[in-house]
Amino acid sequence: MKFYDSAAEISALRRIEKNSAEYAQMTVITGRRRIGKTTLIKEAFTKIPFVYFFVGKKSENLLCNELREIVCETLGEDLGDFSSFARLFSVIMSVSKRKNFTLVLDEFQNFRYANNAILSEMQDIWDSNKDISHINLVLCGSIYSKMKEIFDDKDEPLYGRCTARFSIRPFSTATLKEILGDFNPEYTPDDLLCLYMITGGVAKYVEQLMSQGAFTKDDMIDCTFELGSYFIDEAREMLSDEFGRDYGNYFSILAALASGNTTRGEIKSYTGIEAGGFLDNLEKDFGIIEKKRPYLSGPNSKKVRYGISDNFLDFWFRFIYKYRSAIEIQNLKYVRNKVLADYETYSGLVLERYFRQQYKEKGLYNIVSSYWDKDGKDEIDLVAVNEAEHKIVIGEIKRNPDRIDLRILKEKSTKILDRHKGWSVIFAGLSMEDIN
Repeated sequence: MKFYDSAAEISALRRIEKNSAEYAQMTVITGRRRIGKTTLIKEAFTKIPFVYFFVGKKSENLLCNELREIVCETLGEDLGDFSSFARLFSVIMSVSKRKNFTLVLDEFQNFRYANNAILSEMQDIWDSNKDISHINLVLCGSIYSKMKEIFDDKDEPLYGRCTARFSIRPFSTATLKEILGDFNPEYTPDDLLCLYMITGGVAKYVEQLMSQGAFTKDDMIDCTFELGSYFIDEAREMLSDEFGRDYGNYFSILAALASGNTTRGEIKSYTGIEAGGFLDNLEKDFGIIEKKRPYLSGPNSKKVRYGISDNFLDFWFRFIYKYRSAIEIQNLKYVRNKVLADYETYSGLVLERYFRQQYKEKGLYNIVSSYWDKDGKDEIDLVAVNEAEHKIVIGEIKRNPDRIDLRILKEKSTKILDRHKGWSVIFAGLSMEDIN
């Protein structure tokens, strides 16, 4: 699959690459697994020698040997033999005083498996050499909690050291349309919605479906649930490093959320777990869920709902984890049929997320949310607000346009309208007919 999107990130990274000729740069790039960080980096850095090193969960001695060989092959520098990463990094920084090059350390958080002292040692070496160095140092990681700890915790040695930070996000809805249009110019709204539902715009997942010729809704679902499917074990493998020993509780809570239990009370009833601390961790430390409050509610409002913010994980826990007994005996047809039976209902919820994301991407609104009252009634699917221009869009989202009643929508919007007198208000009905 060709390279799509990320023009802004590439422009910024190339500017950093150029600046490294004068001043040492330390760039931190984070993003969930399969999001396309490595592809982006290789696309962006093309002007100076490029050293790429994947930090595996290996001994410090093995990591040193592998990196030394790559530096030798790429830069033509015979650095010698090392068993200490600190000594090797010190020599690399010395080389950067006379050579301008990029050094990418991918899955950077894995250094802690080799030697927890490496980060402190790197800090000392960086601080001592950066002012006369010409290195473009790029530190990437996909384990959100560990990268957040390394660079956001004030007690960590590398806190405050980076000169730039990027968080790589999934493809936009516009890019998903472009990709699917390239592979299937005659795609239907359901084809596009299914691509968004399964992949959430994660680059590797989109590439996987396209490379398998899965360009339609039915083919995408078949591909997801065929024997040997790439997707079956993906979430389990991705989250095991994040959650550690508590993975069972976290998986249960995510399964509850994916099944529509969105409040703490509902989650406890579904799982039997006091979920408060786990929910806080899932939101703040792991970045997997989001806390939702209705539009107009204050930051301390108790009208809180939770949801999985990653489409693929929501889909995986809704169907693959829920029916794992069938998965274990390889009855994938059973799970596929469960998806198809629930498709109309589940994809209707996905359609709401699709349009809210699309409105966020328009760049016209500073708030994009939804609304419900204190009793959980008068639900409104979309509220998009431009406070500077006093404009607001209030939307009803349904798969079937015949089920949209703007008269009822206006009645449910009374409290919102009372707070926005004199504003320009648009009532919008959005359905599968509007997805293209």
